[in-house]
Amino acid sequence: MTQSTPSAEPRLIVPTLNGIYAMGRPLAETAMRVFAGFALIVHGWPKIQNPMGMAGMVEGLGFAPGFFWAPLLAVTEFFGGILLALGLLTRPAAFATMIVLLTTVYAHWVAMGQGWSGAELSILWSTILLYFVMAGGNRFSVDAIIGRQF
Repeated sequence: MTQSTPSAEPRLIVPTLNGIYAMGRPLAETAMRVFAGFALIVHGWPKIQNPMGMAGMVEGLGFAPGFFWAPLLAVTEFFGGILLALGLLTRPAAFATMIVLLTTVYAHWVAMGQGWSGAELSILWSTILLYFVMAGGNRFSVDAIIGRQF
């Protein structure tokens, strides 16, 4: 019986695709980061325009005082989205926005009683943000341009 040692990269069934995958991975990561940031910006923009507009909703979820948590939610979504899209302070921005999304998992699943069907998108977005907490910005980020990551 022979033993094989695991390699860092799995052997591809079609090895000629390796170049495409190597070129495409950073582009796909960048697209995912920019899109996630853009989605957070779009979602946070109405909250930035009226930061106290969500005070009643956040208090209804048990986050009192609403006058504190509602503006914090607005700032985190909007400015966290900008930072994430740019790839600037990628890890802290992803972490802060992931906490917001995990809170929405609680809100939909528990507080509103919607279960999986209500929380599914928040779980998906939280997972995307977790990726950037762990990976940081790639070579197509401001973090890489300035040569520093958190």
